[in-house]
Amino acid sequence: MKKQTRNKTISKFKSAVAGIIFPCRCPYCHIVIRRDEYACKKCADKLPKIVYHRFAIGGAPCASPLPYLNEYANAVKRFKFSGKGYLAQAFSFLIAKAVRESYGEYSFDFITCVPMHISSLRSRRYNQAEKLARECSERLDIPFLDVLEQHKKKAAQHSCKRSERAKNVQGVFRVADKPAVKGRNILLIDDIITTGNTLGECVKILKRAGCADVCCATLCTTVV
Repeated sequence: MKKQTRNKTISKFKSAVAGIIFPCRCPYCHIVIRRDEYACKKCADKLPKIVYHRFAIGGAPCASPLPYLNEYANAVKRFKFSGKGYLAQAFSFLIAKAVRESYGEYSFDFITCVPMHISSLRSRRYNQAEKLARECSERLDIPFLDVLEQHKKKAAQHSCKRSERAKNVQGVFRVADKPAVKGRNILLIDDIITTGNTLGECVKILKRAGCADVCCATLCTTVV
């Protein structure tokens, strides 16, 4: 018990120091906010009041709290490409809220994420989808399991024409832990849904591995 209390105290101290050296900022306007806030009051008041519902290719439902437009698109780009991995904490608040509103009747066995190829991971230093999924795991009190892997290199989906995106993701993913998947209800998380091909391909291989059902959630969606 003493060790557990000491670890919590150390964790709080580290968090306090990090807050001084690296203050949290609003993902959308960059002003300093508290570490327990997901946006400044002005930006929070402007956030969409609805959840955007789409379907991945193949029919799996997807819930997203933000449209991929304007300040929201810029925030995601900073998160993905500018080393702002800490934004996952603020973004996960919105995803978790969308999941509760959209899938409240579901009982998920675990959360997983769209994987990244090892070469891309070395370049970017983190998988943004995994960061979101791990933060959502904490907020939703659902275990995170890393059961998918991208074993073949592919072009970035945003660099492909819409007509090429389905072919670009075919055969690049696989289930790394089939026993963990079998008979399970899974929440699959990514950062953005555009055509739905990436999520759809991951859902397809999860179902081939014997999972019971898959629902998806992303931070943003293109508005169609």
